[in-house]
Amino acid sequence: MKNYTGLRILLIFLFFSLNAAAQQQERSQTSNYQNNRYPLISKPFMELPLGAISPDGWLRDQLNRQKDGMTGHLDEIYEAVMGKRNGWFGGDGDVWERGPYWIDGLLPLAYILKDKTLIEKVKPWVEWALNSQQPDGYFGPSADRGSEPGLQRNNARDWWPKMVVLKYLQQYYTATGDERVIRLMLSYFRFQLSELPKTPLDHWTHWGKDRGGDNLMIVYWLYNLTGEKFLLDLGELLHSQTVNWTDAFLTGKLRYQWGFHCVNVAQGMKEPGVYYQQARDNKYVEAVKSGLADLKAFHGFPDGLYGADEMLHGNNPTQGSEFCSAVEMMFSMESILPVTGEVAFADQLERVAFNALPTQATDNYDSRQYFQQTNQVVISRYPRNFNTAYEGTAQLFGPLTGYPCCTSNMHQGWPKFTQNLWYASADQGIAALVYAPSKVKAKVGNGANVEITENTNYPFDESIRFSIKVDPKTTFSFHLRIPSWCKKSVITLNGKIWSEPEGNKIEAISREWSDGDVLELSLPMQVSVSRWYENSAVVERGPLVYALKIGEEWKRVLNADKYGPFYYEVHPTSPWNYGLLTTAIGNPGKEFEVVKRAVSKDSYPWNQENAPIEIRTKGVVIPFWTLYNGSAGPLPYSEQYQLKTDPPVDITLIPYGCTTLRITEFPVVRINSK
Repeated sequence: MKNYTGLRILLIFLFFSLNAAAQQQERSQTSNYQNNRYPLISKPFMELPLGAISPDGWLRDQLNRQKDGMTGHLDEIYEAVMGKRNGWFGGDGDVWERGPYWIDGLLPLAYILKDKTLIEKVKPWVEWALNSQQPDGYFGPSADRGSEPGLQRNNARDWWPKMVVLKYLQQYYTATGDERVIRLMLSYFRFQLSELPKTPLDHWTHWGKDRGGDNLMIVYWLYNLTGEKFLLDLGELLHSQTVNWTDAFLTGKLRYQWGFHCVNVAQGMKEPGVYYQQARDNKYVEAVKSGLADLKAFHGFPDGLYGADEMLHGNNPTQGSEFCSAVEMMFSMESILPVTGEVAFADQLERVAFNALPTQATDNYDSRQYFQQTNQVVISRYPRNFNTAYEGTAQLFGPLTGYPCCTSNMHQGWPKFTQNLWYASADQGIAALVYAPSKVKAKVGNGANVEITENTNYPFDESIRFSIKVDPKTTFSFHLRIPSWCKKSVITLNGKIWSEPEGNKIEAISREWSDGDVLELSLPMQVSVSRWYENSAVVERGPLVYALKIGEEWKRVLNADKYGPFYYEVHPTSPWNYGLLTTAIGNPGKEFEVVKRAVSKDSYPWNQENAPIEIRTKGVVIPFWTLYNGSAGPLPYSEQYQLKTDPPVDITLIPYGCTTLRITEFPVVRINSK
């Protein structure tokens, strides 16, 4: 009787398991967009094809600046590596990551802007990769050559650069539907399954082991398209050979200095969230949250990044953070946001995009910084207290200052951000999970076409207006993210309040939609103060961090060494060594005045001249806080309560992303009369 009962329970369990699997598979195949196939978890949101989302407003301006700057012309500016000698272009030059890095940003930029010139520039790289495949499935450069200054001509067969190429081939497929991509990937992944046991991810260099999550995400994407079961076996193999980021994040290994490379951490952030799809265990999502929390607590900066100038280096605001870390952290959040639907990952994405990203490249995109500083009061050729200083060039603006990986990899930031503003939802709806002026064309409901225009000056403004075009009337869900920093939002439909959801959730508006409907989202932004290194104070409002506006004098310096033909130094023309007042910190709603400036809507907002928002308050000069080793000296502990100061003076804060020189983490001073 016991055996019979046990068998019955087992049969019932199998029945419901198979039924659930069949239902998930049916949903995956009948939805407007491909969801995960069983046994991968069903995702709440799905990526849209490249080109379905178009930028508007300041975001289109930003992408056009990239097109006209380094992104669109790197083959001319950095011809030695990105020209026709590149190994990924069929040449005898650089065979490693730099060429693929550039195309990983240039390709989405080209198809998002629908720019024929850029598309024609990208195509030869795609064609060469597709045509390079060998009978055993291997593709890409295969021959190592002798060293040559400025080029990486060895480790041609390394797994890591191919991970970058897989990413841009995947994007190319979603834009064009070119089936050759699927054939190449199937053959290459069979090759990997056969070869990895003999030559694992760290066989040539350690970078493949560090960044295996990038390989894994493309394997799952291909499995969803083809249903090839061997891809699940490959997924397990890749996960087993990748650095155990899940353990590192859950056991506090990020809490220490020097343990991990900055960009590996940013890329590693995606791996547990990607593998979660196959493991179906929530500990992998919790690992990412734990890793982000430890990064913030032990190395974190208010712009969403962390001190790591190359290796993890604590949270002193004069430590550096690398440009590659910014764009790779963004891409990690973009990769796991649709898998998990976690508001925290969208918040982190916006935090980096709206603060760290704009300030690390020049307005015309002719130069970039390798490292930026949170408290950055002068930019000059000086070693500073960086783990790796690159002969004092790491903090300069230039095309090749610091190390050239960022020259190659910086370009993916804004295009991929644009591509991840909108998602399809698993309930046949549409989701705006990250905000910026844009337009999306997608299928909803039973396959109806919808076009939604997002009119906003977010992140500077609180209001986001969605204008809907759909014919005929269609029932679907419109999902809106309410950020965790927003205490209570207001959603208005056609002029009438629909709901007032609190922050840290995704709100679904499910109804029959008509052509001409207008949905408005108001996200009230309050001035707040957070505490950071040495108990310093940071002023925030909505997704933006604010920093001291410092007068700037730019100087273009001609250069004759390996760090490029020129670079920019920037020197302060006004005092920077201010502290904020204890009284202001205690009452930010009253003591910080928010001023919306009358600037043209067509003006590029990410600079001092056109900053749309200012915050005005009082500050006092701290006389003993001076330069040390090329940077702002040791940050005075807060609060300074026995300091004799001159009377407070008016100071102005502007969004961090609008600054070049800045104080972001302020000492706090209790006023005493002299």
